[in-house]
Amino acid sequence: MAHDQRVHFAAPPALEPGGHIRLVAPASPFPRERFDAGVACLRTRYRVSYSEGIFARDAYLAGSDARRAEELRAALTEPGIDAVVSVRGGYGVTRLLDRITPEDVRPRLLVGFSDVTALHALFARASLRSLHAPMVTMLGAASEAGDTEPFERWVEAVEGKTTPRFAGLEGLAPGRAQGPLSGGNLTVLCALLGTPFVPPLDGTILFLEDTGEAPYRIDRMLTSMGQAGWFARVVAIALGRFTHCEPAQDGRTIEQVLEERLASLGVPVVSGIPVGHCEPNLPLAIGAPSTIDGDAGLLEQREGAVLARR
Repeated sequence: MAHDQRVHFAAPPALEPGGHIRLVAPASPFPRERFDAGVACLRTRYRVSYSEGIFARDAYLAGSDARRAEELRAALTEPGIDAVVSVRGGYGVTRLLDRITPEDVRPRLLVGFSDVTALHALFARASLRSLHAPMVTMLGAASEAGDTEPFERWVEAVEGKTTPRFAGLEGLAPGRAQGPLSGGNLTVLCALLGTPFVPPLDGTILFLEDTGEAPYRIDRMLTSMGQAGWFARVVAIALGRFTHCEPAQDGRTIEQVLEERLASLGVPVVSGIPVGHCEPNLPLAIGAPSTIDGDAGLLEQREGAVLARR
């Protein structure tokens, strides 16, 4: 039986044309050409700033932990910043969580996904909504390919002009539930198990997605989540795309693993949301009040990540 002690997540102000976006690289380094293309795209509508240290490289990290933490803290605390947008994911955000606290977070929009799931959890601990959406390099890649739709959808989401609604999903378990959305990347969330950095879960709809993980590894992570009591605290589960999770020689598919581990939990479960390491990767509002219907194959967010300015 899931707990129903729901928390409220406040919506930061919507971004407006000319609004100030601060870019951060809290995880892995990135290709400069994709960065430049993404920045050029953003600058067609917003003011964009970043530190020159953003181009630092230290093996698989975008510079030292101290550099990345200082950059992130400045983006979260300095006045006059409307949105904090990650350049890319990869790995490294969890290394910063003992250097940044919820008290450092000011009301502004966070945009990113993948390893940025750890920052979505930070914002949730600060009782703020955030936006699970493409980052700078993904927007840059789309721009280089002449595809304008990802940026158009991004603008609609950050400016509060649309609320996500996903129909035609696969229902793995029946029922209907309501609650704020939590979650993100499964691997990153599992890295938070047993730490003080877990997001609020009670009464939430837990969203999960992942990429490049063998089905048995997804099985192990879901098993760990269940044993940690996560699934007993949420009112439903919403599954995004699990890409490049091909079966091994044993033949067990990712679809079989998800159904076997989640369909019998006693809460509604839907699968196939076009969100995650996929194309399209549609925006999803973490913390926004949502409705899930396992019988109808539906996930609907009644509000977005931001509060429209008046």
